[in-house]
Amino acid sequence: MDSEPAFRTLPARYYTDPEVFRDEMERLYFNSWVCVGRSDVIPNAGDYLLQDIVGESIIVVRDDAGSIHGFYNVCRHRGTRLCSAPDGNFNGRIQCPYHGWTYGLNGRLVGAPHMDEPNFSRDDFPLIEVAVELWDGHIFLHLGSSPEPLTDHLGELPSKFAAWRMQDLRRAKRIEYAVKANWKLVLLNFNECLHCPLLHPMLNRLTDYLGADNDAPAQTYVGGSMGFRGGAETMSIDGKRRRDYLPGLSEDERQAVFYYSIYPNLLLSLHPDYMMIHTVWPETVDRTKIICEWYFHPAELAKPDPCIDDAIEFWDTTNREDWSIVELSQAGISSRAYVPGPYSKREALLHAVDRAVIDWNSGRRPK
Repeated sequence: MDSEPAFRTLPARYYTDPEVFRDEMERLYFNSWVCVGRSDVIPNAGDYLLQDIVGESIIVVRDDAGSIHGFYNVCRHRGTRLCSAPDGNFNGRIQCPYHGWTYGLNGRLVGAPHMDEPNFSRDDFPLIEVAVELWDGHIFLHLGSSPEPLTDHLGELPSKFAAWRMQDLRRAKRIEYAVKANWKLVLLNFNECLHCPLLHPMLNRLTDYLGADNDAPAQTYVGGSMGFRGGAETMSIDGKRRRDYLPGLSEDERQAVFYYSIYPNLLLSLHPDYMMIHTVWPETVDRTKIICEWYFHPAELAKPDPCIDDAIEFWDTTNREDWSIVELSQAGISSRAYVPGPYSKREALLHAVDRAVIDWNSGRRPK
């Protein structure tokens, strides 16, 4: 008789319990490095974007010296939010719309009308800053009090993916999706392709769904690569590569796509000719916002008629197929009939994600 499977899926509470969700957000999204986008979308002094992280509104802004800062969107006078537009340019200063307290792009208070008290010092009231670090153009924020260096969080990934020169790539398309499912189901779906023959006929023609070459799971990320088949050269509507290879890639790197989940919210997909990223933003225990962005080399985008729609259409279709199935997973797991089911040996990455989830929810660092 065959032995029982060694690993099973998680109990329903990890996907349906609001208290579990709140604890995850506090322990993981608040106390970990979270990717909020790319530096190329705020290229000039004063350019900013707003990002909600576990209910906190954070301003991400480039200062006059070119550095990027993160500040709580809270005036130090009476607590008013400083801005509400999702992105824009501060035109040299950040001014509260209530009483006019004004801050430099570095967060320093430079103007405080009517504050003529003898003991008042503007130096005592800068904007409250959060930690910011960059990796090849990816902006990471950490809201906790004593963050580890981002390099510790990323481990071997900076050296592994240096050849893609991600900092040089530029955004061509952004699509936002609303998904009726727990955010962890999105991570699980991203890390296996056993569903590809049934769910993704277009994708399944281009790659062998059993051909994943996965790395051993790390503390803060999981992932691997998948090669092409049938003469495909990239992931597009027909597998044809209509763009030059990204400069610097080896022959082996040109023959595969690298898919990595960097906890908690960056899903990185590196192709021979472009990059795609998803950032995952939980809103409630069963609602998740996902932002998908496509990045190409500037030389491609500078062409008179850049060819990018084949990659965007391919992944937009694939994304929507994925979001539909994870919504069905959420609905099934929410049933009283659900009990944890068995993982196959080919779902080892999913079990690794589950182990990390258990550690997050117990307050431990994933092993």
